[in-house]
Order: sequence, then C-alpha cells, then structure tokens
Amino acid sequence: MNKPDGKGIKALSALGLVVTTVIWGSAFVVMKNSVAVISPAYLLALRFTIASIAMVAVFWRRVRGIHQSDLICGGLLGVFLFISYFFQTYGLKYTTASKNAFITTLYVILVPFLHWFFNKKKPSVNNMAAALIAVFGLALISLEGDLSVNIGDLLTLICGFFFAFHIVFIDRYTADHDPVSLTVIQMAVAALLSWAVALPLEGILDFGVMDQSILAGLLYLGIFSTMLCYLFQNVGQKHLSPNTSSIILSFESVFGLLFSVLFLGEPVTPKLIAGCILMFASVILSEYKRKTG
Repeated sequence: MNKPDGKGIKALSALGLVVTTVIWGSAFVVMKNSVAVISPAYLLALRFTIASIAMVAVFWRRVRGIHQSDLICGGLLGVFLFISYFFQTYGLKYTTASKNAFITTLYVILVPFLHWFFNKKKPSVNNMAAALIAVFGLALISLEGDLSVNIGDLLTLICGFFFAFHIVFIDRYTADHDPVSLTVIQMAVAALLSWAVALPLEGILDFGVMDQSILAGLLYLGIFSTMLCYLFQNVGQKHLSPNTSSIILSFESVFGLLFSVLFLGEPVTPKLIAGCILMFASVILSEYKRKTG
C-alpha cells in the first residue's frame, strides 16, 4: 500500500482539523447544559481528567517513552490550553455567547504575527488577506445586537491570545516531538491546573448533581471534544502552517451555527450565508499558491 504524498498528508491533516471543528461545534449544546449544573473550573477539571485517562489507556506505550523535553514542551502547551479555556469559560458568564465566540476566534489574526515573531516565518500576503477575510466572515456569523465592551469581552480576549499562543507553539514543538506524547502531557497538565483552581474558586463539588445525562455529556466532552480533537489538532498541525490551521479551526463558529440551525431552529439569514462564504474563501486563499514558470 502506497503512503500518501505531501499533498495527500496535507489533505488528511486538513480533514482532521475540519472534523475537530465539527465536534467542537456540536459540543456547544453539551457545554451549555453541563455548565448549568457543574461550575466552570470543575467542568474543565473533569473533561481534561477524562481525556487524560483515555489518552494514557490508549497510548500507554507512547507514555512510557516520554522524555524530559517532551514534558517541558507538552507542559507549556497544557498551560496555554488551560488559561485559554479558563478565561473563555468565565468570560462567557459576563458576555453573550455570540461575542464570546467571535472574540475567541480573533486568534486567526494574531497567529500569523506570533508565528512570525516566535518561529521566524514571515506570513505571506495571502495569509494576511485570508486572516482579514476570516475576521469579517466570523463577524457576520457571530456578532449581533450590543457591541459595547464589558469585562466578559476582555476576559475572552485574553482567551483568544492564549489560543493563538497554543496554535503557534504546537507548530514549533511538533516539528521535533511526537504529537501524541504532547497531547497526553498537555491534557494532564490542563487537568491538574483545573483541579488546583477549582476548590479555592468554587468550593467543594457536589457530585450528587450529576445524573446520567450529565455523565454522558462529560464523557462526550472528555473523549470526543477534548481527547480526539486535540489529538487531531496536534497531529494535523505537524503538516499544516499555523496560519492555515487557525483559519480552519475557526470554523467552529460555522459548525456551531449549523448545529444551531438544525437542532435549535435558528433562522438562516443572508448575513449568515455571506459569513460562511467568506470563511470558506479565506481557507482557499490561505493555501493558494500561484504557479510560476
């Protein structure tokens, strides 16, 4: 059986990131139902713990081969991941879901500059144009009503910055480290940090509030939305630029909208359609290269 060539690997990597955004988009309803019962820090602690246990169980042999350098790099990714989710979750308490989604995905405009600064890879004109188009598309999809700035928006902006750092440093570390090992470590670090802040911030968790539907939701968040998605992201980014990866990952908003239309009966408007078209155009432009000769 022939191994896929460079273009084939890129296509598979992009597909993995698209699957990731589909799962994240579908997880919005699960998160909304879960956070109504379990406080944010404990929800993060539980989902990352489930993901960590599942990763260790499936990739035990990889875990045994983890080196100190893997721990350092994966640990930093775990810190970025925890901070991102922490500020996003608390930001959502003080702002609307639409503004939370839009401000978070502003990482598409931050990633090319951070990639240039940390990895010394100057973004192309296509990358920058694609990022700007993506921001306009996300605005059409996400923003509505009051556009004033509040504390929730500022917290969410911090989240977006750290998601950008997470994407850029995944690109940096997966060049020399096993993506699976990095995923295991960052899940474990994010879980430990979540447990560390949960008790002082939110008191003792009442496990009695968790019924079968909540437990099923936690398993979905832990196994699919966390373990599988970040595994796909870490492996996929090994073969894609962080600029392209950030734009594809921002499609979480597109699929979140799609699931809202399908399952929550939200109306489809010309503004939403235009936003989706701009998002798709941004991905094509990001990867477009003019033929020479």
